[in-house]
Formats: sequence, structure tokens, C-alpha cells
Amino acid sequence: MDISELEAEVAELVLPDFSEGVALRLGQILVDLALAKSLPVVINIRTSDRVLFHAGLPGSAPLNDLWARRKSNTALMFQLPSLLVALRNRDKDEPLERHGLSSADYAESGGAVPIRVRGAGMVAVATVSGLPQVEDHKLVVRGIRALLAG
Repeated sequence: MDISELEAEVAELVLPDFSEGVALRLGQILVDLALAKSLPVVINIRTSDRVLFHAGLPGSAPLNDLWARRKSNTALMFQLPSLLVALRNRDKDEPLERHGLSSADYAESGGAVPIRVRGAGMVAVATVSGLPQVEDHKLVVRGIRALLAG
């Protein structure tokens, strides 16, 4: 994936609304997609101040929870997918630490995708951890697209 593809996704993935119920539906979609392929992932959906959905699937590890938290923090801070932040920073040779952000709390790795609502902007973030970063990102995008189609 490249920066222009990710920027196009940001514009495309906009929900009409968002609530705890929508978070639960998206979480279940992501669980179903992951279980269908026996993917060992953690799935987390949160706002800036609370977790709305969290699941650790078979084969995932506690480290995946930490990665999910760090990737979510990155997406929330920049209001962009963590993969897009990582690619832009690599292009500029500008690590997160340059922004004063600790690698203990933020990660330059894909898998956290903003949940945007038409007219309201970013309201939450959906994150997957356990696969290579591009695959984590793609799984979240598949889930959001399925939610939009559903």
C-alpha cells in the first residue's frame, strides 16, 4: 500500500453514525472475519477515553494488546490510520519521538483505522494487532467496508 491509496481510503471510510451498538456490530464483523481464517489477533475499538469493544482471539498474545493500545494512540493523536502515519514519517525520516511521543505509548505500525462519521469527523478508532502491519490494516478496512455495506 502507498500513501495515496491510504489517503483515498480515509476519504471513503465514513459512517453515517456511530454508537456503542455500531461499535459492537463492527467488533463482531471483525471477529467473524478473523475467525473464518483462524487469525491470531486482538481487536480493539475505542474512543479517546473508553474501550467499546475488545477481543483476544485464539493464538493472540498479551503483547498484541500492547501493540493495539500503542497503534490506537497514534491514530487518535494524528486523526489518521496508523499505517499512513508510519509511511509519511518514514518518507520524511521523522520518527514519532521527533513529535515528543514515546514509543512506550505510540507505535509507527499499521492496524489502527479511524472511525469517521459524516459531519462529525473522527469519533473512535478500530485496531487489529497480530498480523503483519499491512494485513492488520486491511482487516480493519474490510470490517468497516462490510459495516458500511450491511
